[in-house]
Amino acid sequence: MDRLSNTVRPYAWGSTTAIPELLGIAPTGEPQAEMWMGAHPGAPSLLTRTTGTATGTGEAGSQQPLTDVIAADPERELGRATVEKFGPRLPFLLKLLAAGAPLSLQVHPDRAQAERGYEDEERRSVPIDAPHRTYKDTNHKPELICALTPFAGLCGFRPPTEAAEVIAALGVDALKPYVDLLGAHPEEAALREVLTAVLGADPAEMAETVHLAAAAAERLGGAHAPYARIAHHFPGDPGVIAAMLLNYVELQPGEALFLGAGVPHAYLDGLGVEIMANSDNVLRCGLTPKHIDIPELLRIVRFEATEPGVLRPEASPSGEELYETPVDEFRLSRFDLSPGAAPVDLTRDTPQILLCTGGAPKAGEFGLTPGASVFVPSGEKVEVSGTGTLFRATVVA
Repeated sequence: MDRLSNTVRPYAWGSTTAIPELLGIAPTGEPQAEMWMGAHPGAPSLLTRTTGTATGTGEAGSQQPLTDVIAADPERELGRATVEKFGPRLPFLLKLLAAGAPLSLQVHPDRAQAERGYEDEERRSVPIDAPHRTYKDTNHKPELICALTPFAGLCGFRPPTEAAEVIAALGVDALKPYVDLLGAHPEEAALREVLTAVLGADPAEMAETVHLAAAAAERLGGAHAPYARIAHHFPGDPGVIAAMLLNYVELQPGEALFLGAGVPHAYLDGLGVEIMANSDNVLRCGLTPKHIDIPELLRIVRFEATEPGVLRPEASPSGEELYETPVDEFRLSRFDLSPGAAPVDLTRDTPQILLCTGGAPKAGEFGLTPGASVFVPSGEKVEVSGTGTLFRATVVA
């Protein structure tokens, strides 16, 4: 078992205070958006392998990226079943995510779409780091966000009639054609036509429309207040109107959302634990200065109204509270450890990352504080005890 040293990514939308407050350190004044735990090549966790004892108190070696540790002996670190199913790499990435402003409105492809898109861009010799490159790998990117604080987001399309009511209430003449489209077509056609029209509109005309819509949302308040806040961060962005097509969701601590392929979504505000398949494939719909590939986006988006499907964990006799999802690349669960309770054995034949989000629990001989994490290789004996909250990330293999 190894204590992890993790990178915090300073994306502009990040909160300046949420992650420092969890870690118990002073804010720097700069945004601190995501803390990555895992073996993503962009920012792999570092660990210090020790020798001499099984408790990590022996002679320390130098810090190594988790990517290198896994590459040196994949079956030892990940387990044979994980390597056979997912290849010789950790198939998930665990994060602390702290949104102080909206993230881009986005959607992820399924695996077949990612494979085709990646092969197409490779065939056309689009550089992997080009700003207009869409597919960075051949993997899908399902994800789960679990709230640690009240957490706001957008997830999936509303029924067209509901979206029409939200937009019509603004009283903006330029938006009336969208209201008419939403009421005059079958669901899929209505949502597709309106999103296509919004993203393809003349930028100057759309910027003026968004300005008027934002002012109206500010006056109306209530259910329209989130769109005024979004427009404050992205004035004139067509994504402000696109956001009105989606379900607005507020999670309470412990609640979660699962985001599958083709579902448009955006996180708006709050601190959470996020886990995802290890992929960088993102197609953006708005609320971003980055490249938007409208034709490819329209091919990937699932134009159907969906309920957000707020998840609450299912408890087991061991005290593990599991967030059920339909994917195998990750499995997220939570333990609320009570004073005086017996240690809980978490030994598994799969790799694990344990993350403390509260209290002072122990994982083996490692004392943990909020924000601290450890990597547990496949088959490594590990018990957790003490008092506090631990998230457990692993795979289904």
